[in-house]
Amino acid sequence: MSTVTEDITAHDVGLARPAVLDMALLTGGVDRPYAYGLAMALVAKNVHVEVIGNDVVDSIEMHTTPGLKFFNLWPVQSAKATSFAKVSRIVSHYRSLICYAALARPRVFHILWNSKIQVFDRTLLMLYFKVLGKRIALTAHNVNQARRDSRDTWLNRITLRIQYRLADHIFVHTQKMKDELLADFGVAGESVTVIRHPINDAFPNSRLTPSEAKGRLGLEDTNKTILCFGRIKPYKGIEYLLSAFQTLAAGDGQYRLLIAGEVQKGNEKYLESLTQAMAAEMERGQIILKTQFIPDEEIEVYFKAADVIVLPYKDIFQSGVLFLGYSFGLPAIVTDVGSFREELVVGETGYLCRPEDPTDLMRTIERFFASDLYRNLGTKRQEIKNYAEAHHSWSAVASLTRRAYEATLGER
Repeated sequence: MSTVTEDITAHDVGLARPAVLDMALLTGGVDRPYAYGLAMALVAKNVHVEVIGNDVVDSIEMHTTPGLKFFNLWPVQSAKATSFAKVSRIVSHYRSLICYAALARPRVFHILWNSKIQVFDRTLLMLYFKVLGKRIALTAHNVNQARRDSRDTWLNRITLRIQYRLADHIFVHTQKMKDELLADFGVAGESVTVIRHPINDAFPNSRLTPSEAKGRLGLEDTNKTILCFGRIKPYKGIEYLLSAFQTLAAGDGQYRLLIAGEVQKGNEKYLESLTQAMAAEMERGQIILKTQFIPDEEIEVYFKAADVIVLPYKDIFQSGVLFLGYSFGLPAIVTDVGSFREELVVGETGYLCRPEDPTDLMRTIERFFASDLYRNLGTKRQEIKNYAEAHHSWSAVASLTRRAYEATLGER
């Protein structure tokens, strides 16, 4: 296990150009914004990056950026593929990944997300990488996602422990996540680096104005528009936001709620319960529900049409949606769970409320729409963007990440 400090060194401020460092970024074929942001930022730090991904992660920049190579190790598959074809695709992926690892030049493998078969990825695949002499960095976006989703098992915990113990270095986004790693999985403190969640800058951000964005969604400039964005899952507490909104909308006809995001398999009943509860407001046009994948080019429409984003989560460490909102200058109302409190400047970037308390959430929403933050939103949006860039830049993340790579290789 390696040690990395968080002081600023000479090469971080351009006093000396660091030596070229080779690494492979294993994306698991998901989370294109994070993979894109990290890859581009590392290249700027003189790191040669080989990105292992699929069509979801791919982009033009992955093929035109000097110092970056892209490997698509997921065969193309038809939406109507049979079960046998799906299994064959997974087998083909792992065969390609195993062959790649055996021939790959980079000594550092950074796993952003596991591929598909968690038990295999966490154990035998990790051991295979170690036998090849690779130094493994791992980003733990969720320390134990199954526990958060009430699906934890002994097999999940033991395979997580194996992966965490085999990793040479682990990145987490909050101190609470680091504390859980140490307490629940026996990870050594010096092998963990806390990096603040970076802003999401992978999506188009055109000259579209908030007024124009509202118009595209059939909203008026006078509408008090609330956004709830991201995959629809029970832990996100959308039912509490819905209850709070219904009370607000009954007293003020200018309130509007946008709910936009995919529904993953297994959460259909949760969506059904929400849809039934909001049927009347949807009929009146007070709630707009988009339960589908939102293309990259349409994301800015929702974030610019909204006056505030609400994250009514019941349990979470941190959410990339908060920083996606910040990248568009959108203030947030978040529940006081996980490390949200650490990333919010009350009255400047948003407000906190109690979790699982629709009354407190309702009052907090009222407080926002009565505040200077809302009244001066035209200028405040730029201030929020500036705050995000100062505290959550990819450049700072890449500096810490590169130093961790160097430490695992014994080059510091």
